[in-house]
Amino acid sequence: MRVDEGCGPKERADVLERQRQLKMAKSAHAYVRGNTLTFYDWLHGLDRGTLPEGPPVWICGDCHLGNLGPLADAEGRVDIQIRDLDQTVIGNPAHDLVRLGLSLASAARGSDLPGIVTARMLEEMIRGYASGLSRPEADARPPEPDVVHTVRRRALGRHWKHLAKERLKDVEPAIPLGRKFWALDADERQALEALFGGQEVKDLILSANGRHPGAKVRLIDTAYWMKGCSSLGALRYAALVRIEEPGGKRALALVDLKEAVASAAPAAPGAEMPLDPAERVVAGARALAPNLGERMLPVRLLGKPVVMRELAPQDLKLDVDQFSREEAVRAAHYLAYVVGKAHGRQMDEATRSGWRDEVVSDGERGRGAPSWLWSSVVELAGLHEVGYLRHCHRYADRDAA
Repeated sequence: MRVDEGCGPKERADVLERQRQLKMAKSAHAYVRGNTLTFYDWLHGLDRGTLPEGPPVWICGDCHLGNLGPLADAEGRVDIQIRDLDQTVIGNPAHDLVRLGLSLASAARGSDLPGIVTARMLEEMIRGYASGLSRPEADARPPEPDVVHTVRRRALGRHWKHLAKERLKDVEPAIPLGRKFWALDADERQALEALFGGQEVKDLILSANGRHPGAKVRLIDTAYWMKGCSSLGALRYAALVRIEEPGGKRALALVDLKEAVASAAPAAPGAEMPLDPAERVVAGARALAPNLGERMLPVRLLGKPVVMRELAPQDLKLDVDQFSREEAVRAAHYLAYVVGKAHGRQMDEATRSGWRDEVVSDGERGRGAPSWLWSSVVELAGLHEVGYLRHCHRYADRDAA
């Protein structure tokens, strides 16, 4: 398929599915990140009472390491928050803890750390989660592990030129077609032009970083964006926008448009959520990750629900290639603290206190991580290891090495 010629979504399907399968064959950790269905199938098959039933709140639904990281708010302030809400639902907060525990255990395995380190990570996870749950609005936070501190420092020093160089490979106003960006067909271009002509979209773009409300917003380039793993095969577009303010000041903005699909994560019985998947994603983001949620908008594009957001230079994900023993334990505590804050801000004080007591009860009796968390992560790690090897047997080749 030539990227310099317009093509429709159907023509991309085989290429995108191949890319997704190859990404998941890169490593066992990449397989855990990209294969959420094994996790959800396991959750749906659990006997009632296997996991504690937490108060129904918005949860990430896919709370792995790569879905946490620094996010800028509309004013440019940066916090570590949940950064991907594709699977968000009102559900059991214990599900996020199990998913994060599995991701941490997988990262530890990839770093060749012994099992005792995984046990300590899960123990510190619970302590960090309880701390965040107890003080969801507090500014004080535990010491940042190096993996978090490094990416936060990078985020704070980034500006538009860094985003343009990283995403566009140039600071000139064009999206370069190539391996990541593909040309659109006529219907896609027309639909995007109509979308960016709407006032609601313009208002979202002008709400960031104190932009003048009377500025003009003009779409100058678009492309299909081959990005992510689990989202490959769905609509995904990049849009480059020119902002012209009174007085001649001009700026560029890069907008990400991502199709929202029905969540596979189990929702709490009777939970009332938006039926439209894009509205559900934005509602979950505003509850769990305010920095991200205030920059998102649910829209319709080509008859499908799509979430749009302007990318900020400070938006980065945590890429963990190797953990040391100490770093792994500190990261587990800190990242669970972030999740605890996201859950806790949705609960009143009495509910937070009751849920905290239930989550930490085993640990406070000196038995480390709760038995339900440890046994869940062990079982899931085994399922994913088998699944990963079978996946590699079918799809791995020299390009995935």
